[in-house]
Amino acid sequence: MTTSCNIPGLEVPRSRFPDPEQDLDDSAGAAHVVLAGGCFWCVEAVFLAINGVTFVESGYAGGSADTANYEAVCGGQTGHAEVVDVHYDPSKVSFGQLLKVFFSVAHDPTQLNRQGHDRGTQYRSAVFYETLEQKRVVEAYIRQLDAAGVYPEPVVTRLEPLEAFYPAEAYHQNFAAQNPYQPYVMAVAAPKVEKLEKTYSDYLKPDYRNDDTA
Repeated sequence: MTTSCNIPGLEVPRSRFPDPEQDLDDSAGAAHVVLAGGCFWCVEAVFLAINGVTFVESGYAGGSADTANYEAVCGGQTGHAEVVDVHYDPSKVSFGQLLKVFFSVAHDPTQLNRQGHDRGTQYRSAVFYETLEQKRVVEAYIRQLDAAGVYPEPVVTRLEPLEAFYPAEAYHQNFAAQNPYQPYVMAVAAPKVEKLEKTYSDYLKPDYRNDDTA
């Protein structure tokens, strides 16, 4: 991972990002979604701050079990993407609200097989859907964002069925919080979290503090 990256949405005010016109039913209890948006350290740091998110695990999806390790995935030939598995309470935060953060803060959805200077299919923009309802809502929101002209380029986020999620190595979990002064975290993850704090302060956990990485 390199130490510089575009910060998505910095020039786009919150008012330009519409709420999803479609969403999932919030009566089903605990839920989760697997998202790929570049370096999993950064995406994880963003979603851990959101009220209603109960657990976030970094990992790999899109490839096979025998290549689900950091060294192999970094080679860009495994089919895997770096992903986060976001577990949440739908009574506190909706699937649609998580998508709004994903598309506006967590990464730049107009970049396909890269995020900033991180290049390769392992850094692709993707939602690994587990149900057809998830797929339907994401597809509808992508159409909505493109129709609104939120970005100057079209959203290129891929929708891929979730065949399996493989947890990443233990040292990758909660990496930004555990390593706040690591150069990549300071250059890439921290600005995204700061963007979340400034733009979606009402989404933050009540006891949220980010003194180390903001």
